[in-house]
Amino acid sequence: MPVRLEKEGGVGIIVLDRPPANSYDYAFLRSFAGAIDDARVDLSIKSAVVVTSASEKFFSAGADVGAFAAGSPRTRFMTALMAHEAFRKMENTPLVFIAAIAGHCLGGGLELALACDLRFAAEGGYQIGLPEVNLGLFPGSGGTQRLPRLVGLAKGLDLIVNATTLKPAEAKDAGIVDRLFPDAAACRAGAIEYAAKLAAGPGV
Repeated sequence: MPVRLEKEGGVGIIVLDRPPANSYDYAFLRSFAGAIDDARVDLSIKSAVVVTSASEKFFSAGADVGAFAAGSPRTRFMTALMAHEAFRKMENTPLVFIAAIAGHCLGGGLELALACDLRFAAEGGYQIGLPEVNLGLFPGSGGTQRLPRLVGLAKGLDLIVNATTLKPAEAKDAGIVDRLFPDAAACRAGAIEYAAKLAAGPGV
């Protein structure tokens, strides 16, 4: 499965695992939506879910552009629709979703992270941003709404139209990342610890 749901105590952990870059196609998005559904109904998951990656280099590179281009018009439409539905499903689930980012988080990968309630990141030389304009595209999975809503209209528009990518510390300064950790292990542990504190509380 390209996406799987794991558990640690009362914390759900959704792991993105489609090598090499966790780029998503229709099957990936169906699997992601299924993991959210499983977390919704699993009563052992208390309050929070961490979304992380099995890759050391990528959180997610976003849409699989090659598969998208090779697909039929109907397949392309259904993939775009499934991305919107999966991300809205996460937003509408009464759990706190925390993206634990420790690798490149680009395009639809950032759009996935923006649909989470919180974004934690590891320090490093990787990039975070919406570079779709460089391909003659626009962020098609909610980024044009969620990024300006998060960082402000002018800043969000500037980042999108200039296809700006940021280092993790810069993304924190911009208001995209909420907490910064020294490395990937600390980021994952910090996200799980934060989620565990919520799980130990009375619920949200």
